[in-house]
Amino acid sequence: MTLFRNVVFIAAIAGLVAGVVLACMQAYATVPLILKAEVYEQAGGGHTHDHGLAPAATDSNAMSSAMPAEAATAEEEGWAPADGFERFAFNVVANVVTGIGFALILVAASEFAGGIGNWRQGLFWGFAGFAVFTLAPNLGLPPELPAMPAADLAQRQIWWTATVVATAAGLGLLAFRKSLPLAVIAVGLIVAPHIVGAPQPDSFESPIPDGLHHQFVVAVTLTNLVFWLVLGAVAGLVRGRLTGTATGLRDSFA
Repeated sequence: MTLFRNVVFIAAIAGLVAGVVLACMQAYATVPLILKAEVYEQAGGGHTHDHGLAPAATDSNAMSSAMPAEAATAEEEGWAPADGFERFAFNVVANVVTGIGFALILVAASEFAGGIGNWRQGLFWGFAGFAVFTLAPNLGLPPELPAMPAADLAQRQIWWTATVVATAAGLGLLAFRKSLPLAVIAVGLIVAPHIVGAPQPDSFESPIPDGLHHQFVVAVTLTNLVFWLVLGAVAGLVRGRLTGTATGLRDSFA
């Protein structure tokens, strides 16, 4: 039972540190790009919003017919944190929760493989997590800015999940099974989702400039790379200090 508590504690510390680091990087790298994209989104939707109001009328009902339309639009948009500290604070919380979740997956998987011995091994595990959860899915579904077209959400989620599972299985076979047939199967698993192809939108027309989208993809990729490296390194460092030479889950079950 102590081992499982250690796994949760290591994941909590690693997720907390990596989540805060990611939020700080996003504040300078990705959030400004999202705000720029929102300007294009609002500029593209401003005319259609005005045209959605009731047509001109000669009686006093014209104003009353327009007001419910504006109220309905505000309700559809829903609540959003205000720009500045409030938005940053919510982003920190979201990234910390996400970081702890990813850290639990990373630490549990590494324990079945014998555990992360130190921060250097943690870097390798972190890069593997980056390849599985960021690099491979982004090859088919690159990060999107507001106002960009996208395929059906359910289809994208299915493809993303299948890509993550196939990539993780392929990397696991390559790393822990020294066999040529299994290596061929591993490469097939990694490549298969991209041969099938990710779901694509019906149209790629967007008010977002290509240069802005390119900057966003690069920023998201680099910030996630640092996030995963920090996550793995902190997990390895904390585990080394906390458990020392304690056995991993695999040896414990054996």
